[in-house]
Amino acid sequence: MSGEPIEGQILVLTAAKASVAPTRLPDLVDRAQRRLAADRERYRREYERVHADDLREAFLVEWGHWEAVGEELDMTDRERSAVRRAHEEQLLRIGRRTDREETFETALEIREPVCIGTNGANGDGGEPNGATDDGP
Repeated sequence: MSGEPIEGQILVLTAAKASVAPTRLPDLVDRAQRRLAADRERYRREYERVHADDLREAFLVEWGHWEAVGEELDMTDRERSAVRRAHEEQLLRIGRRTDREETFETALEIREPVCIGTNGANGDGGEPNGATDDGP
């Protein structure tokens, strides 16, 4: 699906590891996507964007961010953990593709990932294909 923040294969792998039904995870990711996309401009202003391409933007946010989002969306701890893990796996896949996996793994020791789908367009006139933004 174009514009989805998390690739289908990542959802399948994450669902297999998570204590959430595989059919439930895509719905949870979609709910989170709607919430995150509504705040895209705030993410761009407040957080480090570590990746942007035609499909998604990836940000590093403070630890505990997913707990707050999960509470806002009335997710159980398992559901929140599964969605967070899907975003983490997506960022690591981006890292493997862009030869930055080690950098992302290190960053994930102290921060959480947020991937926001761009609906097939970068949306801000920024450079696609892995361009980064050092934040504010």
